Amino acid sequence: MADDKHTLGFYETVRREMRLRNYSHKTIKSYISCLRSFVKYFSPKHPRTFTEDDIKKYLLHLLVDEKMSASSVNQTFNALRFLYVELYKKPFVIGSIHRPMKEKKLPDVLNEEEVMRIFNAVSNLKHRSMLMLAYASGLRVSELVQLRIEDIDGQRNLIHIRDAKGKKDRYTIFPQSLRAQLATYWKTYKLDTKGWLFPGENLDKHLAARSIQAVLTRAIRASGITKPVSMHSLRHSFATHLLEHGTDLRYIQALLGHQSVRTTEVYTHVSAKGIGQVRSPLDFLNMKDEHLLPSSAQKLLKSKDK
Repeated sequence: MADDKHTLGFYETVRREMRLRNYSHKTIKSYISCLRSFVKYFSPKHPRTFTEDDIKKYLLHLLVDEKMSASSVNQTFNALRFLYVELYKKPFVIGSIHRPMKEKKLPDVLNEEEVMRIFNAVSNLKHRSMLMLAYASGLRVSELVQLRIEDIDGQRNLIHIRDAKGKKDRYTIFPQSLRAQLATYWKTYKLDTKGWLFPGENLDKHLAARSIQAVLTRAIRASGITKPVSMHSLRHSFATHLLEHGTDLRYIQALLGHQSVRTTEVYTHVSAKGIGQVRSPLDFLNMKDEHLLPSSAQKLLKSKDK
């Protein structure tokens, strides 16, 4: 696709317009990636010439041929919507197209014993502190690696999360139980009173998210946990365990930075305090019927009757 004469390149134009609208770096990077694939699929045609049928054809290609998830296709839809509605001022090209229905999946949650097994599998003080803080404060991995020392308010037991998802600030809890370990980490690594809490090899840059994700992958393997676990699983576990210990859902919503409590309500579906404590009707049946029980269970029941 040739760029328009006397203008910036297509992608630079999109990038500039997104910056002007204060989109995050992560969103800009994602949209540009989606648009590159879109343009390549129809090359050498220019996006300005595409019709609603062209876009439907492409979205169907992603779902059927590329077997992309509905969430990923929706990200492409958002990028195309920005292009045609915000940039080209052609809302009719995409206006009547329906988004793919998202899968309603429940998060994978670790139990408290599994969380401890992960921590115990990491010997490096810096890495263990990072994993523990991610769980203890419900941090996204991007928030964890970008945490600064001056954002921790030890007196109020709060952490100020700045410029989080949706360009929103929020406060979350600073765990008192981790205070001594973080102080030891701070002294061991000779950190200043300002700057990155978890710097990379270059102290001017924070540790890369992929580095701590790799640490977690090794810890999962070493601890023998077979669940599909990612850094975000620690955040899911933080919310679920708070709920199980009686924390009000509204407080959990604020700590996680969810705009709607409906997003936070997903944890009521995985909490052992809720559905996990409901007894199966089989538990209430008279299990003394011999044809329902294995011989070992029959002997146990008979011994209790004597």
